[in-house]
This record gives sequence, C-alpha cells and structure tokens, in this order.
Amino acid sequence: MTGTGRAGAAWGGDWSASRRRGSEDELDGWLAFALEVATEADAIALRGFRSGLATETKADGSFVTEADRAVERLVRDRIADRYPDHGIVGEEEAAFQADASVRWYVDPIDGTHNFMRGVPLFGTLMACERDGELQVGVLSAPALGERWFARRGGGAWSAGTGPAGSGAPRRMAVSAIDSIARSQLLFSSLPDLERTRLAPGVMPLLRSAWRSRGFGDFWGYALVADGSAEAMVETDVSVWDLAAPVILVEEAGGRFTDLAGERRFDTRTMLVTNGLLHDEILARLHEAPAAD
Repeated sequence: MTGTGRAGAAWGGDWSASRRRGSEDELDGWLAFALEVATEADAIALRGFRSGLATETKADGSFVTEADRAVERLVRDRIADRYPDHGIVGEEEAAFQADASVRWYVDPIDGTHNFMRGVPLFGTLMACERDGELQVGVLSAPALGERWFARRGGGAWSAGTGPAGSGAPRRMAVSAIDSIARSQLLFSSLPDLERTRLAPGVMPLLRSAWRSRGFGDFWGYALVADGSAEAMVETDVSVWDLAAPVILVEEAGGRFTDLAGERRFDTRTMLVTNGLLHDEILARLHEAPAAD
C-alpha cells in the first residue's frame, strides 16, 4: 500500500505531505536535530533502566523518576541552544514560550510505569509543530534498540539503534486491511476506556476483531504505522504522549482523530487507524452494546 488514501479523503501520504509548513531543508534540519538529541536521551534512559532509581508520585497521581527529569532537561537545553525562539511543551516542566509559531512537544520517558518495573517498552518522544501542524516526530526506544521517525512529506521510517544497528532505515506503511474481522485492534487500558464512557462499544468491537491486544503507549502507534495492526484507541493521554506518534501514523498513510472524530490531539482521547477502517471503528466505539 502506498498510503495515498481514497480520493478526496483527508488522510494518506499525499494528503499528509500537503500539511508541510516549511521547506524540506528546514524540516530535514529539525529531524536531524531531534535524532541527535534522541541518541543522547537514550544513553540517559538506559543508564537509569533497571538501576533502582528513586521514584516520586506527582500531584496527579502519576509517577516520575530521576531519568524522566534528566532526559527532559537535556532535551530542553538542546532546543534552547539550537532554536532559542522555539517554544517547548513537556511533561515534567512548565511550558516555555508556548505561544511561539514553532514549538516542540517532549515526553522524556513515555511508559514510565514500564520503565519503573523493568519492562523495556519505554521511549523518548519528540515532535515539532509549526502553526498548529505537526512537522517532525521521533520516537526512540533504547531498550528495544529501535527508533521511529517522520517528517511531513518525507514518509515514516524505522531504524535500529543497537550496537550492530540494522542497516538502512526502513520505510513504514499502514496496512491495507479493510475488514474489522481481519484486523488486529490495540488499546492501552480497558478500565480507562470504560471509565470515560466515551467508547461504550469498545468490547463488542474488540470481540468482532480477528485479534486484540493491550499494547499501550507509543508502541501501539508504531505498530499501526508499520502495518502490524489496524487501529489503536486510547484515553487519558496528553499532547506530549501523542504528538510524535500521530505524525508517524499520518506519514505512514494512516489517520488520527480524537474520539469525537476531530483531527486534534489535545482532548485526551485518541484513535489512530490505517485510514480504511477509521470511520467504521469510530462509529462502532460509540454504539451502545446490545442488552443481554
């Protein structure tokens, strides 16, 4: 599948490229910078992984580790040095120049709970936005030895980061599956979905799929972008969790909206799909289950 989408559809590779806000050289520079910083962030995260780092509970009840804070401080410092006029919106510190035309979203360790428990599914997420349109995204998972990245009009890519690497980056594309009965559907947390009451049809939908799995955090989005799953649904998520994954999905030919069907990532809900199944899955999520 080339990821071009259906004629007139507001998704697909060509449509995503039309959302570019800057020259190719400019976006390539932002992407190269983010990849450089990700390498530094990886080293910090790996030093702290399975090392018994102290954790704290934040006011919202979530956890933070020394590694979260150290990675975000590194990324903020690098952005401030290279692009002092850019804004920064991150998880662990207050927003900086949040009304800037160009701003970065930073999740220092997406999957902090995994990181704390020694599960290697965690990663640093960075995305750059201009005038409300995401332009660059990087997801780096050092314990997996893998990284995913995208820029508008440049496609979505996967590359190894382990000692031996994995050769040239590999281009990603969403799947061409157009039937829920043949689809693999992903979610982050069924209790979270049920608590919000925003997706009353989630259980009948999952039961009608070929397969469903709880691959949460960035991992689910990467699997959709790579054609390994057809959809990922999530609630109780923040902009820094979503910015990098959603541009990856769009550049791979897929589609994202919140659970109200709007193309936005600031409402704490998210559905990403291969595009072909998006409207059907969204409608099914809103269906009230049949009475027993």
